[in-house]
Amino acid sequence: MKSLNQKSILVTGGSGFIGSHLCENLLSSGNNVICVDNLFSSNKNNINSLINNKNFEFYRHDITFPLYLEVNQIFNFACPASPIHYQYDPVQTLKTSIHGSINMLGLAKRTNSKIFQASTSEVYGDPEISPQSESYTGKVNTLGPRACYDEGKRAAETLFFDYYRQHKLDIRIARIFNTYGPRMHPNDGRVVSNFICQAIKGDDITIYGNGNQTRSFCYIDDLIESIVKIMNTPNITGPINIGNPQEITIIELAKKILDLTNSKSNIIFKKLPEDDPKVRCPDISLAKKIIDWEPKITLDEGLTKTIKYFRSLLN
Repeated sequence: MKSLNQKSILVTGGSGFIGSHLCENLLSSGNNVICVDNLFSSNKNNINSLINNKNFEFYRHDITFPLYLEVNQIFNFACPASPIHYQYDPVQTLKTSIHGSINMLGLAKRTNSKIFQASTSEVYGDPEISPQSESYTGKVNTLGPRACYDEGKRAAETLFFDYYRQHKLDIRIARIFNTYGPRMHPNDGRVVSNFICQAIKGDDITIYGNGNQTRSFCYIDDLIESIVKIMNTPNITGPINIGNPQEITIIELAKKILDLTNSKSNIIFKKLPEDDPKVRCPDISLAKKIIDWEPKITLDEGLTKTIKYFRSLLN
């Protein structure tokens, strides 16, 4: 029997890297969790440990088509997030962000649910300022190969705020910066998974550009804590930047991973892809103020856990 405090929570993209960790967290708090995923860029193995939980349900479904459920909260994570996956079918990527958001917002309106949108630091494009604060409107190429993802997420934010203004919907938007950890897809083309897999296998470490571009990396456990806090903090809409403000150059990251894996791989350099941002670092002042959050797990600690996961996959 469902308790009075038990929520029915929908997580779209719930078998993905972030989504599966979120489902796990929500279940541990005693909620009923409905995981929806079309498995385009995710892996059902990520939720294997949850399948037999009586409070967990999985539906294979594409959110560009309507979904009819009774829920209290919606976390919208459905969208391929790595360039390899979202550039494979850019039209479908854009449809997922726009049509999918419309469908989930419609569901939230009908059920009077709180709804969380997993936005991205990519809304800032190739930024002219660093760190990036929520007030920065970004520099995005609307015609480039990354635009299907960048512009899709920007349009989704617009839709969320239009539903908030027009229909008084209870929305939450987080702009998620680079996140890493166990359950990342080994072939998703992201820098942490790329470097770790290459280092473990003894392949060349591939750096695109000169390696002086910077990124900041947030471990998955810290990210999940922030997401839950944002959803459960009253009277906020966002957007709120979530990420680790500690910057590192790509070449420094490569050397760190080589050291942590004791790898003999060589570092090689290739041409930087079009519209690849030169800097990426969040200003998390708002997250500190509103949800009392900042990341706790160091890069070395998080990378060690992530390397252990990839070793278990590859060995």
